Amino acid sequence: MDKITFLGGGSFGSALSILLARKGYDISIWDRNHNIVEDINKNRRNSRYIKDIVFPENIKAYEDMEEAIKHSNFVVIAVPSHVVRSICKSIKDILPKDAVIISIAKGIEEGTYKRISEIICEELENPVVILSGPSHAEEVAIEIPTTVVVTSKDMKYAEKIQDLFMTPNFRVYTNEDIVGVEMGGAVKNIIALAAGICDGIGYGDNAKAALMTRGMYEIMRIGEALGGNRETFFGLTGMGDLIVTCTSMHSRNRRAGILIGQGKTMEEAVEEVGMVVEGIKACKAFYELKERENISMPITDILYKVLFEGEDPIEGVRKLMIRDKKSETY
Repeated sequence: MDKITFLGGGSFGSALSILLARKGYDISIWDRNHNIVEDINKNRRNSRYIKDIVFPENIKAYEDMEEAIKHSNFVVIAVPSHVVRSICKSIKDILPKDAVIISIAKGIEEGTYKRISEIICEELENPVVILSGPSHAEEVAIEIPTTVVVTSKDMKYAEKIQDLFMTPNFRVYTNEDIVGVEMGGAVKNIIALAAGICDGIGYGDNAKAALMTRGMYEIMRIGEALGGNRETFFGLTGMGDLIVTCTSMHSRNRRAGILIGQGKTMEEAVEEVGMVVEGIKACKAFYELKERENISMPITDILYKVLFEGEDPIEGVRKLMIRDKKSETY
């Protein structure tokens, strides 16, 4: 069987490692946190990120990256988007040259505004596949039916990863639109954070429906402007991911937003969630990018002001509601 290494012992990486281990693959997990490595190896648990799930015996965790990655056929980058480049630099000289890289990170790089696949391709020469879609780790780990999408610049590798991950409860589609798949997965975190703020304030279903619908327009506007296909955004990585992150308490972005809407600072919310909240960095990066590209993203505008300029969330919603009237399809 192939050997698969996960770089990062977070929740989604752990869930996918369990999925593949149940299929019989030899799984390695690297993490810099000694407690996570010890918990997996000794207790067959990852109590910090994915509670009450037993790790199969064919999963082994490592603190030594070279030892974890040795002889791997597939390497899954399962770290937050802002550390993808540094991880790639770390593995450049130890990565098997025929290994396929799979990224499950969602976001763009601050400053360069590059997509995750672009970052990886700048640092490594291996083929790269992006896996995205509505897939909470907590549900994947207990085999609740889930669907995702994979994409690559060379679709034969995407098809290989489709075969690798497919199970009766984990359905994998392919999509040739790598820009659209990556953009949908990144921008939806911004809208999910805003949706959580609305929930924290105490607004109801009407506000949530409006936010999600208008949020889809923001995803499509910037996604198409950067070269994505509109139909992709109505698929799993756009609409699908938007629905799941805006409505579920599994969503760390929504949970952080709820806390901010209840009056906590951004820093307090992140500390209480206890995990990286990708929507915060995404908001800053996409705010700067849409300013450069002159793209209308009013929800992103207001969220940026709430997060980084101290705007009161209720006042922010008021400003959204009283903007100049326009056609819905404008």
